[in-house]
This record gives sequence, C-alpha cells and structure tokens, in this order.
Amino acid sequence: MRLDSHTLGVVEDGVDLVNAAVPGERRGRPYPPAADSAELLERLDNAVSAAYGYHVQPEDAQDLARAAGQLWQVFSAVADDDMDSAAAQVNALIIEYGARPTLFRRDSQPWHLHFHSADATLTAGIAAACTVGLAFVLGSEHADRIGLCSAANCDRVYLDTSRNGTKRFCSTACQNRAKTAAFRARRAAT
Repeated sequence: MRLDSHTLGVVEDGVDLVNAAVPGERRGRPYPPAADSAELLERLDNAVSAAYGYHVQPEDAQDLARAAGQLWQVFSAVADDDMDSAAAQVNALIIEYGARPTLFRRDSQPWHLHFHSADATLTAGIAAACTVGLAFVLGSEHADRIGLCSAANCDRVYLDTSRNGTKRFCSTACQNRAKTAAFRARRAAT
C-alpha cells in the first residue's frame, strides 16, 4: 500500500477501536456488548491508550463506542461493495467530528499533523483521525483493502497491508478456521 505511516496508523487505530467496542461476532463466537460501563471502559482503553497515550475516561466511553459503531458502518459498506455509502458515511463523520488538518507541536517535539482542533474532545480527536485515514484509503486505489472478516460467524474489521492485497480475514485464527472448514467440506464431498 502506498499510504504514509501516519495514515496507516490511524486506520489501524480505527480497526482496533471498532473491533474492541462494536458487538457482533468474533472468531466464530458471539462478541456481546460490554456487560457494564467498567467493561466498556476497559475495552476502549485497551484499544486507545497504547495508540494515543491517553486513558479513556468514563465520561468519554459512550461517545467513543458510538463513534466506533459509525466507523464500523464504513467497513461494512466497503465489504458490501457499496462505495457510495462508505464515502457518504465518511463525509458525514468528517463534518460531525470537525476533522481538519492542523499542525501541532508539543514541547520540543517536531511539528506533526493532527486531524482535529487543539480543543477537541478525546472522542472527536480519535474519530476525526480515524475518519480522515479511512477517507485517504477510500480515495485511493486501495479502497478494497478494508472490510469485514470473511470467516463464518465473524464480523470484525480489518485493514489489509499485505503486498498482494489478498487479506480477507481479521486474524490468522479466522483464516485458519475458514481453511479448515473448506478442507473438511471438500473431504466430506469425496
């Protein structure tokens, strides 16, 4: 893929956020909504703190989970080969979260690009960054590099950074499950 590391990073962060916060199915098993606010906070903090260096606060959890659900819709639309809906969703999110390029510098660090204003909330900052990253992917020849896992009973999202662009699973575990199921089906047919 020919996207810069910052863009790839924010899309990967979006993948982590979506897969942590959005209920559905994961690796052949149900992935239920968080049982309570403490579990939701833990899921979100695990997805966000390493990438952004901030810990999710309880007052941010519901908004961040909502943003993750909105980002999931983009991946789902791409998986359904509905690029018009994916683009419309990204455009709506850019407006909703006030995404705009802004250069920041902390202390003696070099200037670096953010996709939100200096006074943005945690949710707006993360959602804006992930949305702009997805916009770069959708607006390139790599739009098919994002989607939903192709394994049965899994709706986790992925970003394909492989050289040949053939990734269709969220994890090696799902890829192995699908290959094993196909092998067993072929074997049973003979």
